[in-house]
Amino acid sequence: MFDVIPEQPEHAAAIEALLDLSFGPGRYAKTAQRLREGNIAVPELCSVAFCGEGENRRTVGSLRFWPVMLGSRPGLMLGPLAVEPALRSKGCGIRMMDLALAEAKRLGYKLVILVGDMPYYTKVGFGPVAPGKLTMPGPVDPARFLYRELDIGAFTNVHGAVTKPDANVDFEALLACAD
Repeated sequence: MFDVIPEQPEHAAAIEALLDLSFGPGRYAKTAQRLREGNIAVPELCSVAFCGEGENRRTVGSLRFWPVMLGSRPGLMLGPLAVEPALRSKGCGIRMMDLALAEAKRLGYKLVILVGDMPYYTKVGFGPVAPGKLTMPGPVDPARFLYRELDIGAFTNVHGAVTKPDANVDFEALLACAD
């Protein structure tokens, strides 16, 4: 079983090592990284997973969420999600996402996007973004550009560019006013 807890500053080195192991240095060149650079992850939604006891306890998973604008609507971008390679397909990533998506809904978020493997992410309710509905700040395989509504119908009128929130705009106020 995996223990999932909120990410803390002291987890940074273990998370970076896990991300390097999972994605390698090419992770910095991905389009989704453009939306993370200079952005601040949503701390209430970022988590780490552990397994083992005592001296054998180790970090085996990491999940982060980032505030983004989906056209004029506030939303979240999920990722990266990393799980120690030997423990993939054991439920760790799904558990982390289930917990975080429920918390995101509780906090008032309505939409989540990601770039990832559709067969995996459909297990937690993600589906493909319709062509032309949203544009990322660089190339993305359309089959890997996914979304999930946390409120039914929240994606209906969303369109435009996916961007980082403007530093001069109160993202929390936008979130509270989103229909």
